[in-house]
Amino acid sequence: MEELERILQEHGIKPTANRLLVLKALAECHRPVTMAELEDSIDSIDKSGIFRTLTLFNEHHLLHQIDDGCEGVRYELCHATGDVDDDRHVHFHCEVCHRTFCLEENPVPSVQLPDGFQAETVNFMVKGICPDCAAKGKTTHTHHHH
Repeated sequence: MEELERILQEHGIKPTANRLLVLKALAECHRPVTMAELEDSIDSIDKSGIFRTLTLFNEHHLLHQIDDGCEGVRYELCHATGDVDDDRHVHFHCEVCHRTFCLEENPVPSVQLPDGFQAETVNFMVKGICPDCAAKGKTTHTHHHH
C-alpha cells in the first residue's frame, strides 16, 4: 500500500481510502479496464465515486483513457512519472476477443502537426487479431457470442 500512496503523492493527489482502492484495482489489472470491470472489482465504492476518482486521476495524468472505438472508454495506469509524453505507446485492440493490449515497446510515432495545432493526448489504436486468436485460427468474420 505504501507504494500506492507514494504514486498518488507523486501525482499531487491526496491519498484517501477510496483512491487507494481504485488505484490498487487498476494496478492489479495490468491492462486497460472498463468502468464496468472496475465496478465489479470494487464493491465498497459506488459508481459515481469510482468515476470521480478516475476523473481526478485523469486530470493528474495518473491514468490514460483509451477509447477503443467500440466499447467506449478503458482506463489504464500511466507508468510515466514525469511528463505525460513518456508513456505514449501503441494500443492494440483484438476484434475477435475484444481485449485491448498495451504495446509498451512500441512508442507512438511522433506526429508533426501543422503550425498552431497543439496536441493534448495521442491515442494510437491498432485493430486486428491478437496472437492468441490468430493461433487458434480465429478471424474477425466468425460470429460468436460470449
